[in-house]
Amino acid sequence: MTAAPVSVVTGANSGIGRATALHLAEQGHVVYGTVRSSARAGKLLDAAEERGVGVELVELDIADDRSVRDGFAEVLQRAGHVDHLVNNAGVGGNAAVEEMSSERLLDVVNIDVMGAIRCTQAVLPQMRERGNGTIVNVTSVAGRIGAIAQGPYVAAKWALEGLSEQLAIEVAPFGVRVAIIEPGVTKSSIFGKNTDAPNETGAYEEQYARMLQMYAAGYLHASDATEVAEVIHHAIHTDEPKLRYPVSWGGVGITSGRAAMTDEEWVAMGRIETLDEYIVEFGRRFGIDIST
Repeated sequence: MTAAPVSVVTGANSGIGRATALHLAEQGHVVYGTVRSSARAGKLLDAAEERGVGVELVELDIADDRSVRDGFAEVLQRAGHVDHLVNNAGVGGNAAVEEMSSERLLDVVNIDVMGAIRCTQAVLPQMRERGNGTIVNVTSVAGRIGAIAQGPYVAAKWALEGLSEQLAIEVAPFGVRVAIIEPGVTKSSIFGKNTDAPNETGAYEEQYARMLQMYAAGYLHASDATEVAEVIHHAIHTDEPKLRYPVSWGGVGITSGRAAMTDEEWVAMGRIETLDEYIVEFGRRFGIDIST
């Protein structure tokens, strides 16, 4: 009998992480869900009980080197090995580049980029030794497009996209695969927490208005996080793996639409004068209605 695969899902307490932990458990995985506080994981544990599955909790903070080392040491002690790692935990961050503080940028990068790298480094040695494994990095469509007024988030997600692409080449000879999951707008706690619009200079009112318009439309149309979880499961188990998987509302439209544009056409969208005109052009370019 084949042993059940062991999977670690970071940020398992809510949104995509919780949906993925539950879905993988339902598919027969032994799932370790990382949370910053077990005391706050009630919804995850209740949902697991309702579905008749188990999710093992591991307390760790992906922003802290020691916490990640200790947390994954615990996983490896309990499970023996890790077959699949889903780097999902992360935060958002809004700001026009001119108004983006170094502190905020570094905080988002530390969590969204270095958090994934810390966890990857914790599992790769034993994956290499065994000659198999999967690293799944959840990025965003904001890792493929210069999402207006979301400087810290864009910087972090573009960085994670690049590092994931590099990692995929580096670990391929060892039988380890990398999959990049690129959600559009998904029902998640990060969505509700990421609505700040600093506008400290007063010069970027129109840019923040366009960002908030996208958020408002996304709120109405956001995909269920289970859709992302199903794609993650597919990416892990498919016999025809791809590197990138756009998913959720706006995911395919934004990534394919941007790929079809020249850089000059993209920059020209920034010169559109009114929000109404921008909404029309966005729909024409990406096939997505962001009117509300």
